[in-house]
Amino acid sequence: MKYNSIFKLILIAFICAFVAASCTKEGPMGPPGADGKDGVDGVDGADGVDGQVTCLTCHSGTSMDQVQAEFAMSVHRAGLVAVDYAGGRASCAECHSHEGFTQYATFGDVLGNITNPTAWKCNTCHGLHKSFEGNDYALRLSDPINPKYDPSSTMDLNGNSNLCANCHQSRRAEPNMTNPGEPTFNITSSHYGPHHGAQSNLVAGVGFAEIEGPVSYPEAGSSNHLSMASCTGCHMADYTEGTGGHTWNPTVASCNNCHGSNDEDFNYGGVQTEVHEKLVQLRDRLIELGVVAGDEEEGYHPVVGEYPMAQARAFFNWVGIEEDRSMGVHNPKYIKALLTNSIEALKDF
Repeated sequence: MKYNSIFKLILIAFICAFVAASCTKEGPMGPPGADGKDGVDGVDGADGVDGQVTCLTCHSGTSMDQVQAEFAMSVHRAGLVAVDYAGGRASCAECHSHEGFTQYATFGDVLGNITNPTAWKCNTCHGLHKSFEGNDYALRLSDPINPKYDPSSTMDLNGNSNLCANCHQSRRAEPNMTNPGEPTFNITSSHYGPHHGAQSNLVAGVGFAEIEGPVSYPEAGSSNHLSMASCTGCHMADYTEGTGGHTWNPTVASCNNCHGSNDEDFNYGGVQTEVHEKLVQLRDRLIELGVVAGDEEEGYHPVVGEYPMAQARAFFNWVGIEEDRSMGVHNPKYIKALLTNSIEALKDF
């Protein structure tokens, strides 16, 4: 009985304390505090800008509509045969589908075959912001790359253009780098070559077969197109009639701005005419030697077999420059040297 009385007293005391606390009244709200000071930008000492204004530079309705309209005209958005052909295979999906590239950018590799590959989207290239400053475009990758033909080296196409280089690079080393010093080289596949888009190697001036010959090769990385423009400078200039912006179609205006010219096409100084003629000359000689077969209608391809090293290297240069599709524009001096020296090397056969 005594214990029950003590328990009752404790319970009554607890209830009284709870009721008293719940009846406590708050006073009226005080006046608002003073605004905080503007932030200071650590670069030039200027006051910080409104964060929402920075975001709206890209994320406003008008801006996003413009980007989407440009993107709808790009080959990347369409996917064409690239996604259906290779977008699901783990060995190819890294560059041939949205799912493959995002896996590669996140994990450093494609984790397996993609069951339902799709074409590129906005968030294929754009991930999460890092600094939230005006020049933070949230690109998934922008650091210099270790090229696949030689992972021990580094290739830098300058900032944002490095995103492009992750895919637009040679998949193979040239024959003499694969089998150094060997007199012959065995082409084992009708698909042999740098792959279909080694543009970044040509822009940087590295990775192709630098056969000795009458023309010297410019120093790697010395091209004005690398130092002054690189990929984004020409392919993402201000949108004009289906070119530039997120179409990634190069603009003639960007060329004219740099060269101080008034050309209507990309054949500045006749470079495309000259390179086209050399490509045809080299191709026809490779056909004569039996290294290449095919025709204009069905396309050209290497013939599987073992060839003198010079012939295999010349083919590597021909097919890589042909599939670059710039007809010399990406790096005129380097491309002309590759073609001239390749043609000269085949005169001995």
